[in-house]
Amino acid sequence: MANVNFVNPSTIHSPLGYSHVAEVKEGKIVFISGQIARDKKGDLVGKDNFTAQVRQAFENLKSAIESVGGTLSNIVKLNYYVVDMSRLQDLRAVRDTFFRDKERMPASTLVGVTRLAHPDLLVEIEAVAVIDIQS
Repeated sequence: MANVNFVNPSTIHSPLGYSHVAEVKEGKIVFISGQIARDKKGDLVGKDNFTAQVRQAFENLKSAIESVGGTLSNIVKLNYYVVDMSRLQDLRAVRDTFFRDKERMPASTLVGVTRLAHPDLLVEIEAVAVIDIQS
């Protein structure tokens, strides 16, 4: 993505697994609703299993961005909502299987919440992506 510049200013602490800034120079901006651990049929994946739920949420993000002609590498911003902040390392481990280019990690925000839309949900992940416009 030549139209996005990921920046970590030297005047801010060094981030662990994300970028502080994603500068969009041009392209189609795509907003992806928060994805949860439901499969194609709508069934919950991984009841009481945080790692399985994170994996399914990322699989859903992947499907969502691919539906509009993009890939996970087009994602420039991730927002995480988790009910158990102690599981951050597990979230990062799964994330790193989907986002491997450590020089181009999306900007991100992590928020601890008391509950999501359904009591069995443990995580929700939303995204913003930029897809290059072909001339």
